[in-house]
Amino acid sequence: MKTAITEMFGIQHPIIQGGMHYVGFAEMAAAVSNAGGLGIITGLTLGTPEKLASEIDKCKDMTDKPFGVNLTFLPSLTPPDYPGLVDVIIKGGVKVVETAGRNPQQVLPALKDAGIKVIHKCTSVRHSLKAQDIGCDAVSVDGFECGGHPGEDDIPNFILLPRAADELDIPFVSSGGMADGRSLVASLAMGAEGMNMGTRFIATKEAPVHENVKKAIVAASELDTRLVMRPLRNTERVMTNDAVERLLEKEKALGDDLKFEDIIAEVAGVYPKIMTEGDMDAGAWSCGMVAGLINDIPTCQELIDRTMREAEDILARMNAMQKESVPA
Repeated sequence: MKTAITEMFGIQHPIIQGGMHYVGFAEMAAAVSNAGGLGIITGLTLGTPEKLASEIDKCKDMTDKPFGVNLTFLPSLTPPDYPGLVDVIIKGGVKVVETAGRNPQQVLPALKDAGIKVIHKCTSVRHSLKAQDIGCDAVSVDGFECGGHPGEDDIPNFILLPRAADELDIPFVSSGGMADGRSLVASLAMGAEGMNMGTRFIATKEAPVHENVKKAIVAASELDTRLVMRPLRNTERVMTNDAVERLLEKEKALGDDLKFEDIIAEVAGVYPKIMTEGDMDAGAWSCGMVAGLINDIPTCQELIDRTMREAEDILARMNAMQKESVPA
């Protein structure tokens, strides 16, 4: 299946593994890339240029296929060494960078001069158009269903993707609620050139997270995520657990007086405890509503092969229906 995205990134299938905190290590990225998709290392999880350089080298030892690095730009009193991270990405020969968070314009000249393709994660059409205007090669359009930060507009993908198709000149992929061949065909029908899967890739054999995390996703339904930090306009979709429900009670009780410091115990520094140690009540961790569609823990190869087979079967059935409807 050739699309503008497979051609742009040099991959076999139009499937991208989004950058995820404490998930996007070399093992994850290499497994997805070896299966024909585009694996992504999460830059800020590594934190320093030295650690990111080492992870890039590790990934290159595990795959000879294209893979990318995610750079998320967040407000911080002590920001990461973004110039250093960009430098090791360039020196490491990485061909794709997924940017997220704030406007990535500061790093675009260096990345573009190095021939690196940039895909920016956006939660609205207006942000997608801005990404196009500043020179991003593609965008990942994240609907309200997505795990992590869905923005503040609350527009689901059945509306957001066609709107993006109406407005954008650069290619885009769907993100949020993507799990299988049905997701891919629907995304293509709405104008996307591929899809980005996050939560679905956590529940795979190669995902370098604790088994408790994978089992929690498989056990969850589409009703088991919550939106936290809405009063702070930093909305995040997370898997429900005791800490999350406690956080929501604080938000309700404090109302407009809520400050980040009030919920720091539930949201700050919890990822190692959850993803590495398997303490599922340690705090809030990003998870999409798509958990309701995830019922197994395959290898990345099995997942991508199955997804493409499902997509091809759906397209074949649709083609047969069209032929049957044409008069002889």
